[in-house]
Amino acid sequence: QVQLVESGGGLVQAGGSLRLSCAASGRTFSSFAMGWFRQAPGKEREFVAAISRFGGSTYYTDSVKGRFTISRDNVKNTVYLQMNSLKPEDTAVYYCAANKGVITTTQTYDYWGQGTQVTVSS
Repeated sequence: QVQLVESGGGLVQAGGSLRLSCAASGRTFSSFAMGWFRQAPGKEREFVAAISRFGGSTYYTDSVKGRFTISRDNVKNTVYLQMNSLKPEDTAVYYCAANKGVITTTQTYDYWGQGTQVTVSS
């Protein structure tokens, strides 16, 4: 069992930055690929970024490429999402997720956090 707790969300003006963190319980963090997803009001949850078990591979959805960076620290059992040049359309609840083994952009992750709200004002 893995528990995931997100933090770092908040209200920011367009063009600003936020860094989301997701702390994982347990001693097998490096066994999991990690991902970030988001769900805007009235929309389906969508993939944002993913990182492989040791950080060698990363994937991003097109709308965040060049603005967001996913990273992880396997000593601190934490995955991060650095978000720069934020836009109002980035407003959503952001979820981190853990997938046993392989990195994937699909929503078939094994464990999910509760989410953290990100609001970008224009």
